[in-house]
Order: sequence, then structure tokens, then C-alpha cells
Amino acid sequence: MSVLASLFVSSRPLSWINTAFPFAAAYFVTTCEVDLVLVLGTLYFLIPYNLAMYGINDVFDYESDLRNPRKGGVEGALLDPRVHRVTLIAAVATNVPFLVYLFAVGSPLSAVVLVVSVFAVVAYSAKGLRFKEKPFLDSITSSIHFVSPAVFGLAIADAIVTPGLVAILVSFFLWGVASHAFGAVQDIVADREGGISSIATVIGGRATVRLAFVAYALAGVLLLFLGLPSAIAAVLAIPYAASVLPFWSISDAEAESANRGWKRFLWFNFASGFVVTMLLIVYVLTNS
Repeated sequence: MSVLASLFVSSRPLSWINTAFPFAAAYFVTTCEVDLVLVLGTLYFLIPYNLAMYGINDVFDYESDLRNPRKGGVEGALLDPRVHRVTLIAAVATNVPFLVYLFAVGSPLSAVVLVVSVFAVVAYSAKGLRFKEKPFLDSITSSIHFVSPAVFGLAIADAIVTPGLVAILVSFFLWGVASHAFGAVQDIVADREGGISSIATVIGGRATVRLAFVAYALAGVLLLFLGLPSAIAAVLAIPYAASVLPFWSISDAEAESANRGWKRFLWFNFASGFVVTMLLIVYVLTNS
């Protein structure tokens, strides 16, 4: 595999939209404008941000990834050690120009949000920090990876903070915590063999699945109080919660079977993105 192909796979193309869309949606709904900030911000959270997040992870997780049967495809690259240095250099080189621009055009508040966002990306996997090996903090940090682009979009657009907006962000955060926690279940065996701690290796697969279900359910309940059309988004929590239910009593020895639910989760994201897009269009049309 060429270096460029390795970088492409390492950036997890299927997940690009999960970070770019929250920023673009938050910024556009606030400003109702298509400008350079929207374009460059979306491009940043589409590719460079993901290359940094997943590329750093693939470099520092190489030893445990060797034991993980999921690695080597869309669910995670198994980076040849010969491209580790290139991956880190590419992550820095592609991130810095965008970050310089976004810091320059933003406010002190948006700058703080961006610092937190980038720190979370690095701290999750980088040697010396390794938040991914700190149970519970791993799920919190992972959720920040996806929520912070939305918060940054709101901050740089000078959005007015309302109870409804806070509810949406908290709901999104709970979704992120649930998704990371459930994703960690399938890796229990590989992580334990590699000496990696996670929320799932500490409390076990069964408890982690149940925590994920509760977090998904709470995320949906929060949205019910927003009124139409936003409350319609509450139904999006149903397929996620339903997807983890078959693993309610999973044992750690069977943890890898949770990968079936995780694969469904990847496709749920595209369907959810479509519904949210339609709701945003309705919101913009009815409030313009």
C-alpha cells in the first residue's frame, strides 16, 4: 500500500462526515451564510482533523492493533511502522494551516474551544497522555472529538446560548459517550491482551452495553423537550439503543460479537445525518 493510500485509510473516510457535519450545521444554522469560514472549517473537520485523530491513534496503538482482527480496513488501519513518522508529519502539516486561519478569524471563546478540541484529539492516543487508557475519561474524550466541532461552529458564529441549544449539545455528548463505550466492548479481548485499559475492560462488556443503552435513551429523551421540528430528532436515538439491546447480557469472552452492532452503527450515522439535514432545512426555512 502506498503512503497516500495508508494515510487515506488511517483517516477513516467513513467517519469524516461525523466531525465535518456538526461544525457545518452549527455554523450555518447560526449564520445562514456560506462563507470562507464555513468552507475552510468544514474542510478542516472533514479530513485534517480526522487524519490527526485517527492517524495518531494508529501510530501509538500499533502493538495492540496487531492483535485486533478488526484492524486493516474501514474500521481502522494497521499502519506499517515505516509510515508512522510520515503519518505524524502529515497530521501536523495538514492541520496547522487550517488552525492558523481558524484562530485568526475567531474570537477568544472559539479559540479556547478549538484548543480543547485539538488537545482532546492528541491526548486520546499520544504517548504520555493516553486518555484512551483512562476508563470513563476515554469515553468522555472520544465524545469531545465529535461534539467540539459543533461547539466551535457555534462559538465562531457567535451563537446565542439558549436552554434548547444546551439540551442539544448535552444530547449529542451522551450519544458520543454511548457510541464510544459500546465500540470499546468489541475490543475487550484485544485490549486486555495488549495491556490497554478502557471503560469496557474495567467494568466488563455487560455493564458497558447497559451504560451505552441508558446514554442513548437519555440522549433521545432530552430532545423530546425541544418542541417541533427538533423533537423529531429524538427518534434517531431508537435505532442506536435497539442496536445494543441484543448484547444486553454479553459476556467478556463473547465481546467480539458486538462488532455486528458496531457495523450497524456506522450505517445509522448516514441515515441520521440525512434526517438531521432535513430538519435543519426546515428550521432555516421557518426561521428566515
